[in-house]
Amino acid sequence: MAERTTPDDVDVIVEQWRRERPDMRPEPMAVFGRVYRLARLVGDAQEQVYARWGITRGEFDVLASLRRAGAPYTLSPKALTAALMLTSGGMTGRLDKLERAGLLRRSPDPADRRALQVTLTDAGRRVVEEAVDAGLEVQRRILDALPADDQARLADLLRDLLAAVEPERP
Repeated sequence: MAERTTPDDVDVIVEQWRRERPDMRPEPMAVFGRVYRLARLVGDAQEQVYARWGITRGEFDVLASLRRAGAPYTLSPKALTAALMLTSGGMTGRLDKLERAGLLRRSPDPADRRALQVTLTDAGRRVVEEAVDAGLEVQRRILDALPADDQARLADLLRDLLAAVEPERP
């Protein structure tokens, strides 16, 4: 078992609530306060890494979705919007910027001329390949604070929590 760390700011907040509201059970704050803080700090670190390629974390997500789709690295704007849980307006802004940068292209869908398809360009593929490797390195450095068994257990526990709150998928 990993050695316990010293109390942190989240512990202070939980204890303050216990003191001020003895009737309250603030234990969930110990988990979610850390999840929120960790997500913010790691997100900020990822944002700095992706900036080397002139993209934001959100733009990286678009490029990565296209790359993960496999060759020919093409998805519809609707599929991207659903995958990234964005509004169509939010997606349009990202696609506009990435298209101007030459990292993707939009073209008519050959199966339905009324629809569009979004395709990763060769330049976009190079950017996402390099950026994903650099981003994973940041994540590995952070996770290296935990033994491998704890990393796997944490991933399992977080999957269980997400399953408890995410809508069921077909």
